[in-house]
Amino acid sequence: MMPAEIVNLRRFRKARARVEKEAAAAENRSRHGRTRTAKDTDRIDRDQADRHIEGHRRDRPDE
Repeated sequence: MMPAEIVNLRRFRKARARVEKEAAAAENRSRHGRTRTAKDTDRIDRDQADRHIEGHRRDRPDE
């Protein structure tokens, strides 16, 4: 008979927990996340629209 290979169960438990945690994080990213580029593009568009509207005001609040 060959002797069995000794394994450290803690290592396997931690590896399994890591994989499960990464899977949950990936699901959360797909559900809630937006890329930085998408956020920046929306912010730039919103700022340009605000400047456009403010540029066409008849009475300016600072006068």
